[in-house]
Amino acid sequence: MKSVYIETYGCSANQSHSETMESSLVNNGFKIVKNIGKADVIVINTCIVKSPTENKIRERIKFLVRKYPNKKFIIAGCAADVGMFREIAPNAFFLSSHKSKDIAKLLLKRAKETDKKIRKNPLINITEIASGCVSNCSYCIVKLARGDLKSRKAKEITREVENSLREGCKEIWITSQDCGCYGLDIGRNLAELLKEVVKIKGDFRIRVGMMNPTHIKPILNELIEIYKHPKVYKFIHIPVQSGSDHTLLRMKRGYGTKDFERIVREFRKSLPNITLSTDIIVGFPGEGENDFKETFGLIKRIRPDIVNLSKFGARPKTEAKRMKQVDNKITKGRSKRLADLVRKTGMEKNKKWVSKECEILITEGGKRKNQFMGRNESYKPVIVEGKKDIMGRLLKVKITKFGLTHLKAEIIRNSV
Repeated sequence: MKSVYIETYGCSANQSHSETMESSLVNNGFKIVKNIGKADVIVINTCIVKSPTENKIRERIKFLVRKYPNKKFIIAGCAADVGMFREIAPNAFFLSSHKSKDIAKLLLKRAKETDKKIRKNPLINITEIASGCVSNCSYCIVKLARGDLKSRKAKEITREVENSLREGCKEIWITSQDCGCYGLDIGRNLAELLKEVVKIKGDFRIRVGMMNPTHIKPILNELIEIYKHPKVYKFIHIPVQSGSDHTLLRMKRGYGTKDFERIVREFRKSLPNITLSTDIIVGFPGEGENDFKETFGLIKRIRPDIVNLSKFGARPKTEAKRMKQVDNKITKGRSKRLADLVRKTGMEKNKKWVSKECEILITEGGKRKNQFMGRNESYKPVIVEGKKDIMGRLLKVKITKFGLTHLKAEIIRNSV
């Protein structure tokens, strides 16, 4: 029996692909190992969305190829789609992000197919509703890898969710490169899909992944209505990327800052405790001091719970790479100023939860013995202590402490 080691980088879709690969391999007689030294085959499931991540993976592959010259390598994910890393791993197999379930076929003459996944967390099913997108952002390399939008049919998605619930899952992650554009190629939309998912019987929670403002606008009211359903976490990830309309135009994002602010305002009007996560790119080509001040001002006004802050790094074969770049020192300085604001805002948002009682679904073990992590209705991570195994349980808790990344609580009682 050959053994395989899998190393995963990037988004939740990549995590799902790794689960699919693991299932395909196990179903065909391979053994998955956690010790890379004991593996016959090394799989690197790659992410290329940001320069630092690409550089980290590049150095990792160089190191592994040198250290284990006699092992077989498989480079999977977005890097395989664009032909990246071939020069440093010329003897590796390359597996497209669209072909994760076919990994065993690279290693065997004949391979059995399977639709099942071996989940990293048996309580969470990562449900990829589409691949690709319809946007053409000037800085994005992922479009070159994942291609145009290809949505899955709603029946196929609901069947996957139903199967995962029968297998013990309690939390469903709806994920895609851009969940907001789901269905545009098949005459459906995200709100309609979510209506079908919440109808599924069972006590479970749904986390909806990233949605771009452009695609939220036409379905905003429908989306807010479905978010009121108790099965849907009150959590939205809407990347604005910049608070400057001038910069957004150069990014080819397809919306303005007023669109983003209106979406946030309408969600908060109906769901006051909703958690807002957004993304900001600092130092995009052509970003002047006034553009940055507008971004700073937007974050100060909107006060997101979470900001994924990135310093711009030009990606190969993108339009933005050909633009005049902002000096790195200026970008670093701006990033520091914004990070300080983000930290302050995040702490203030979490402080408001102290002394409140809420329900949490336990889905993970903590870092210490007898420690567990759950999510409340607003998808805030909450740490609790418990001597019994409470994985997968709904608990009533009282928030006692707060930090930037999580809350702490005392258990009042088991809800279920």
